[in-house]
Amino acid sequence: AEGLKNMSIRGLKKKQPKTFKVRIITVDAEMEFSCEMKWKGKDLFDLVCRALGLRETWFFGLQYTIKGMCTWLKMDKKVLDQEIPKEDPISFHFLAKFYPEKVEEELLQEITQHLFFLQVKKQILDEEIYCSPEATVLLASYAVQAKYGDYDPNFHEPGFLAHDELLPKRVLRQYQLTAEMWEEKITAWYAEHRGIARDEAEMNYLKIAQDLEMYGVNYFPIQNKNHTDLLLGVDAKGIHIYSINNRFSPNKSFEWSSIRNISCSEKELTIKPLDKKAEVFKFFSSQLKVNKLIFQLCIGNHDLFMRRRKVDSIEIQQMKAQAREEKARKKMENQRLAREKQLREEAERAKEELERRLFQLEDEARQANEALLRSQEAAELLAEKAQIAEEEAKLLAQNAAEAEQERQRLEITALKSKEEKRLMEQKMREAELIAVKLVKESDRRAKEAEHLKQDLHEAREAERKAKQKLLDITRLNYPHMAKYPQYSPGDSRDANFDKGSTKLDLKDIDLKRLSFEIERERYQYACGANA
Repeated sequence: AEGLKNMSIRGLKKKQPKTFKVRIITVDAEMEFSCEMKWKGKDLFDLVCRALGLRETWFFGLQYTIKGMCTWLKMDKKVLDQEIPKEDPISFHFLAKFYPEKVEEELLQEITQHLFFLQVKKQILDEEIYCSPEATVLLASYAVQAKYGDYDPNFHEPGFLAHDELLPKRVLRQYQLTAEMWEEKITAWYAEHRGIARDEAEMNYLKIAQDLEMYGVNYFPIQNKNHTDLLLGVDAKGIHIYSINNRFSPNKSFEWSSIRNISCSEKELTIKPLDKKAEVFKFFSSQLKVNKLIFQLCIGNHDLFMRRRKVDSIEIQQMKAQAREEKARKKMENQRLAREKQLREEAERAKEELERRLFQLEDEARQANEALLRSQEAAELLAEKAQIAEEEAKLLAQNAAEAEQERQRLEITALKSKEEKRLMEQKMREAELIAVKLVKESDRRAKEAEHLKQDLHEAREAERKAKQKLLDITRLNYPHMAKYPQYSPGDSRDANFDKGSTKLDLKDIDLKRLSFEIERERYQYACGANA
């Protein structure tokens, strides 16, 4: 059993084919495959196309570099039998070998369009295809639209293109503009492409690029029969002869429809026009390999030229129908997506508006709450102030009552004062009158006193005189009584004397009483004036 097992394992090992590794480099990716030793170029090419999902295979080929010269892998020969690099893995570039005349009509699959877009964009950036500065800015805007979608100023902020290679270095050197200025110019166009899908943006890019003079042209150095250095260009429209320093305007062109035959022998290549009377054009290349490559490109481009002018094969018809359906489906899908995007944007704007409104309401609620708190604090403060004001009002009322009482008291006092003043004034007037009266009375009494004094003096003088007269009479009548006056006998004289004495005493009493009354009235007047 073990022997049979070992034999089966050895048999499996023998049956397993030997392989070699291949690295396929596309414009934007790399892939690795294991190839069988017996595979031809077409086997590897078909494997790559299947991996990419590519059906328009006739535009593409596998390119490699050997001894500094770019060439294409032959489809009908084994891979390992061709002169390929001795590498592990062996590297091939999957590139467009032939270009369509009209990209919009011939490029049916989106993957085909995308691969062409990437390749042409790289050729423009690497300056293999000349493009004016104005056109490069427009092409860059479509490239940005294809990569980033619709322009959104909130998302695509200044500097978002800083790491993207969008313009040829020749254009950057030609104009002394900063990266920010270039980005502003590109963004101005980019903003105009709103609503354009990626595949549409790439197709618009290609439609502009296909009108450039160097688009799709493969150039080769040649010499004419006079050994003049020239350039030969092969593209989808025909063969063109250029001056060595001018790749834009050909000196002579041979359209595929006007070419009867192309032959290649050694280093010589002959172009025979359809018009037999026209001159046959012969040119020479530096190497046989270059001649073979030119011849290969001429055959491939001519075949495609003729193929475009025939009725489409069933495969092409199916592909075009599928492409139309796919475009219609994508258009509807894009419209649906655009509508959804619009609704989403509207919903986002509504959400933002609601959020803004909610934030505003929250802010208003917060402010209202703060205002309420301030109002409560103010209400408490006002209540406290009201209480204080009430107490102050009570105090003021009390003070007012007291003030009213005081006012009434003062009023009464004032009335009293007024009455007292009136009485005082009356008293003063009365006192003045009394004083006047007293002065008058005093003057009168003084005069009376003066008169009385005068009368008293006169009376005394009269009395003295009477006494003297009496004494004289007595002395004359009663001389013997002169010596003894105490024994004078006359009763009548004594009676008269007594009467005179009594009379004098009464007068003296009246004077004293009058003087006392005058002093008493003066005292009362003085007291009244002081009061």
